Amino acid sequence: MSDDKSKVGMPDRFRVAAEEKWEVDYLVKKFGVSVDDVRRAVAKVGNSRSAVEAELVRLKGQPRDPATGASLR
Repeated sequence: MSDDKSKVGMPDRFRVAAEEKWEVDYLVKKFGVSVDDVRRAVAKVGNSRSAVEAELVRLKGQPRDPATGASLR
């Protein structure tokens, strides 16, 4: 049985894929936390992006722009 290639959905940007190195690296840089902090946040609150980011803010403080390092708030 093959996949139906005509049924393609949008990427789910509301979830954090903790098994994807690039996504974990993005959050590490954005919040200035460790890889373990990101993995612990996902384990604690689930993979909802808003919940994970709120937990990382609680742990570390204000998010940063990954490109410039400037505060996003």
